[in-house]
Amino acid sequence: MKNADTELLTTPADFARILGSPPRLLLLDHLRQGEYAVEQLVELSSLSVANASQHLQQLRKAGFVQARRDGKRVLYRLGSGPIVPLLNALSLYAQHQQGEIEALKRGDHVEAIARDELLERIREASITVLDVRPADEFAAGHVPGAINIPADELQRRLAELPPDQDIAAYCRGPYCVLSVQAVAALRQHGLTARRLDSGFDGWQASGLPVAQA
Repeated sequence: MKNADTELLTTPADFARILGSPPRLLLLDHLRQGEYAVEQLVELSSLSVANASQHLQQLRKAGFVQARRDGKRVLYRLGSGPIVPLLNALSLYAQHQQGEIEALKRGDHVEAIARDELLERIREASITVLDVRPADEFAAGHVPGAINIPADELQRRLAELPPDQDIAAYCRGPYCVLSVQAVAALRQHGLTARRLDSGFDGWQASGLPVAQA
């Protein structure tokens, strides 16, 4: 039987779980600057000693942190391996996502259609629903009657869309930019298009009908 304190973590899911904590990422961000004792990290992070120690032990278990004793103090530093590039990549992705969200808030977004209105238009057969998610996501569940044209295929498959009907495009959630980009592309080609404001996630969460391929 494995001891939980010594069990080796080796899978990406293990590492993602350990890093899925803002305090741990904050501690790693400080440790990338150098070696610190718990007391110093507590002061820098505003965590309690007990809380900081617990997070450090989890990071140490995953190899993100190493420790050495210096007299009565235990000093922590980053572990070996590409930890700094990993932290940089997470930071870069967060900045990218924030930039996309800010673009929507600034008004770079396009006009949206609400779920209730889209449902009514579907019943009237007066709108074409366009799902721009990847094919596997579409197959797992989609708005009934939707046409699936993944975002990266849209430009070359425009002829599959009726030129004389309104189009409602959607992707995953309210901040998924694939539908925003799709609507912009459709409008550039003279089509009348809006995006579903909540995306498929909101549609599904509202208990509205869902079809599967």
